[in-house]
Amino acid sequence: VQLQASGGGLVQAGGSLSLGCAASGRTFSAYTMAWFRQAPGKEREFVAAKWRSTDRSYYSDSVKGRFTITRDNAKNTVTLQMNSLKPEDTADYFCAVCQRCIFSTFHDFRQYDSWGQGTQVTVSS
Repeated sequence: VQLQASGGGLVQAGGSLSLGCAASGRTFSAYTMAWFRQAPGKEREFVAAKWRSTDRSYYSDSVKGRFTITRDNAKNTVTLQMNSLKPEDTADYFCAVCQRCIFSTFHDFRQYDSWGQGTQVTVSS
């Protein structure tokens, strides 16, 4: 699976941004799709995911209520809408695919098979 991320940029605190990710592959709907982020000097952290079989959404506590992940299986895309952005949201954001995720560890970046290129999000205070 190949992933192509888009979006990102510079925004003031309280603003919004939308990130997109387009995936190749004929069984897109069978994959768990997620967004992770990595700030300088920090480990890559889970942001949000769409679980493959139920299509339920899951979020980290730090973004819950502010970010929304959606997927369009017909277009093989996943989107992360980010609202009420904070300076601590500043990071490189990555979309990722997990083909055989275990539910208990889907928030672990090491479970993911394919990654898009990072897209930078900078939130100024």
